Amino acid sequence: MQYLRLLVQWKVIGLRAVLCAGMAAAVPMPAAADERASSTAEVKVLDLSLVDQHGLARKLQTDVIGDRLVVVNFIYASCKTSCPMASAVFGQVQERLGSRLGQEVVLVSLSIDPVTDRPARLLATAEQFHAKPGWTWLTGEKAAVDRVLHGLGLYLSNIADHPTMVMIGDGKTGEWIRLLGFPTPDGIMAHLERIQAARGPAKDRIAVSTAGMSHKQEGAE
Repeated sequence: MQYLRLLVQWKVIGLRAVLCAGMAAAVPMPAAADERASSTAEVKVLDLSLVDQHGLARKLQTDVIGDRLVVVNFIYASCKTSCPMASAVFGQVQERLGSRLGQEVVLVSLSIDPVTDRPARLLATAEQFHAKPGWTWLTGEKAAVDRVLHGLGLYLSNIADHPTMVMIGDGKTGEWIRLLGFPTPDGIMAHLERIQAARGPAKDRIAVSTAGMSHKQEGAE
């Protein structure tokens, strides 16, 4: 029993060290879990004015998503359990996207605690995970954030009990899917590839492989 306690303690310490170093460690979830937990989602993207980590007013649809693909997670800065792991997964997704981040695909971390998570606090969290342009962290007035969350199908009575999930959408077609639990970076990339393919033939495709690949940027916004 004492050995088990020590083993758990060392694992927790190791996880904290990795996260604090800003390393986007892969979450060890089997790829099949992504498919079992996925479902088509009926959402309403409210184009309300929110505030990003730099303190800039940004409308969700018009300024952040546009016609691009988007991956959204739901976090709050004081969360010490699921949120850091979700952000670590996003950190690996941004590396896989490479130059496509911000051009064809955007990542959005939406705070579910907007009263506490002001821009400076979100910026500090974003920097911890080495967020690059194209990974936007959003907060805002509580009433506006709550309406956006409700439109995305998230209703909260207690932020500590928020469900762990990722939403992937197409700003052009309005298609959305919901992934419950901790989808892997490869799982998220596979869903992005499928949604991209559904748009029809494209000169460039999102790379599902974890290997670094060189892509030519076209049509940058």
